[in-house]
Amino acid sequence: MIVNYSKSFIKQFKKSPQKIKSQLIKRLELFSKNPSHLSLHNHSLNGEYLGYRSINVSGDWRAIYVQMSENAVLFIALGTHSQLYK
Repeated sequence: MIVNYSKSFIKQFKKSPQKIKSQLIKRLELFSKNPSHLSLHNHSLNGEYLGYRSINVSGDWRAIYVQMSENAVLFIALGTHSQLYK
């Protein structure tokens, strides 16, 4: 799986607490090996993010991505549930 990141995702990552950064790196490693792993809680989104998917990073933190091709994704947003789904 090829994983790419938008500029806004990278900016949100840099502003995240260190604990979240560490957890996200672990989750992305798992995601690149097995996007359907149960601990990721990978699911499709509705409303504003229709056509996008989300994975759990840690507790209330989520990472949102879009499938670009069969084996490539683009992560576009990182934040808490309340920050992302207003």
